[in-house]
Amino acid sequence: MAQAAQFLIPVTLELGGKSPCIVDETANLRIAARRIVWGKFMNAGQTCIAPDYLLVKRDVKKQLINEIYRAIITMYGTTPLASPDYPHIVNERQFARLQDTLRKTYQSGETIKSVGPLFDEKQCAIAPTLITDATFASPMMQTEIFGPILPIITYDDLDTVIKQLQNREHPLALYIFSNNKQHIKAVTQRVAFGSGCVNDVVSQFANDSLPFGGVGNSGMGHYHGKYSFMTMTHYQGILKKDNWFDLPWKYLDHQCLGILKMFLK
Repeated sequence: MAQAAQFLIPVTLELGGKSPCIVDETANLRIAARRIVWGKFMNAGQTCIAPDYLLVKRDVKKQLINEIYRAIITMYGTTPLASPDYPHIVNERQFARLQDTLRKTYQSGETIKSVGPLFDEKQCAIAPTLITDATFASPMMQTEIFGPILPIITYDDLDTVIKQLQNREHPLALYIFSNNKQHIKAVTQRVAFGSGCVNDVVSQFANDSLPFGGVGNSGMGHYHGKYSFMTMTHYQGILKKDNWFDLPWKYLDHQCLGILKMFLK
């Protein structure tokens, strides 16, 4: 952006962030789990709009976790690290970063659960992993994860969750699984985020009829379809006026101003 500003070039910035995924007590948990697993673990979580962490109503947490395990096994088998369909971490540096954060998570006493072996250092691979008792203070919650690790935070009151999200940096994406229209309206209208889905994840990026971009800490501007064209196009405003009618009181004509004042009184 700084370089573009020297030449007054329009810019759209996509900066990412920690994208939350809310699952309330009215959600279809089986479908929610399948869609969350698909969106989170594609490319081993290395997508900027992947669900970064879950906020799950306490009443349905245990059932949702069971459904998530079932979905992982269905997609990648009981040993995902051996699956040809499961991606690896992009390089050794990123693998070491994720390993270090998992080590800090373990030291903090939080529960780490993976499907099959957790690491394959030779291939820089990390299995789909859940942090089942995470909090906003957890090591995994301090930066964007960008990996196949999914912290799960339990909540009891949706209004409290909304207030917590309002106090955090604006994410690039937000997802909510719910069949309660009031819950959906409250979250989408009161929380600032770039784009999102109701009862799905990631799919908003594939729809070129929707503008895609961040807000605040997660970026600025929009692109996709016509929005890319609009972002990079200068809209020039030109007013054309005819000569056949010219109102005199817009000029410094004291006689006309006097008549106008009388009319206004």
